Amino acid sequence: MAKARVRFALCIDNSDYPASLEQHKVYRVLPDRDVESDGDLRVIDESGEDYIYEGDRFLLLELPDKTARQMRRSFARHAEHQLAADAHKDARR
Repeated sequence: MAKARVRFALCIDNSDYPASLEQHKVYRVLPDRDVESDGDLRVIDESGEDYIYEGDRFLLLELPDKTARQMRRSFARHAEHQLAADAHKDARR
């Protein structure tokens, strides 16, 4: 089974979701054919969780392979740091 390509999108409309989406910010898009067949995207938003948003809120980015690799690494590092910070908060309770 082929590995799904990670994509990125630029938020161009955060109306109704100002706490979840920042306008002009790049978000990671998770592959979901069912969602995309309806014109929507599954995006990891400001909560760190993936949610479904209308596709017209974003511009999908076509990135060179090297840039896409660097973005994936950066998002992975950020997720690792967030998990560590969350675990530290839980340990202090």
